[in-house]
Amino acid sequence: MSAEIIVINYAAQPQVAAGCRALQYGDGVFTTIAVKNGLPQLWPLHLARLQLAVNRLAMTAPDWQAITQTVYQQAAAYVEPAVLKLLLSRGVGGRGYAPVNCGEPLVYLYHAAMPDYRQWQQQGLCVGVAQLQLAIQPALAGLKHTNRLEQVLLKQELAQTDFDDLLVFDQQQQLTEATAANLFYQLNGNWYTPPLHLAGVAGVMRQHILASLPQIQERILPLCELAQVQAMFLTNALLGIGPVRQLNGSALSISAVQQLQQEMLC
Repeated sequence: MSAEIIVINYAAQPQVAAGCRALQYGDGVFTTIAVKNGLPQLWPLHLARLQLAVNRLAMTAPDWQAITQTVYQQAAAYVEPAVLKLLLSRGVGGRGYAPVNCGEPLVYLYHAAMPDYRQWQQQGLCVGVAQLQLAIQPALAGLKHTNRLEQVLLKQELAQTDFDDLLVFDQQQQLTEATAANLFYQLNGNWYTPPLHLAGVAGVMRQHILASLPQIQERILPLCELAQVQAMFLTNALLGIGPVRQLNGSALSISAVQQLQQEMLC
């Protein structure tokens, strides 16, 4: 189904339909795209994740070809690194939760400047552990849906600390992700990443790394094993790879992360 693609700059104040279900109920999905040299990075992975989410949430599919063309057209305008955020709403519906008579999906494409992550990428991050635990909901696990109040609370918690980020566990005391990033960890010389079948967001950079380094496996890390981690890095589509140099005050190996990055380049 075709849909109007609304292009927005974050500094603008666009008119959003009052009945937009992403606004009313968080009934939508989104993805955040890095733009480098005028090209949207990892777009096939972003597109595949959006399509998966639309199918799982039984939303009406938009015109994916038109969206792809618009993303590439908007990215081409940038010489310097930038950010595009694509948000897909189920559409405009009547009062109530039931997704009936929603019409065409709404597609918003936001422009923003690229954050400067060079210090984290080069020197590493200091991270702690969040008190807030993620709710377990397998039906939504992995999706980057627009219900992100847990992350809002996590960012508020982070702001009360001196850490660069916080590791987040779920309600079963299993490590899931950081406040806005996936994570990889080294244990007994092997690299792992937490599975995301109960909670968390399956990031495109996480998927790219797993495809590039098949030796990395998914493994549950309970809170009681956290102190045994030898190295760790955080990752998302904008950050790329950010090594963790300190976890709860204990130093971790940045060189192990750098070695893994070299393997990705080979």
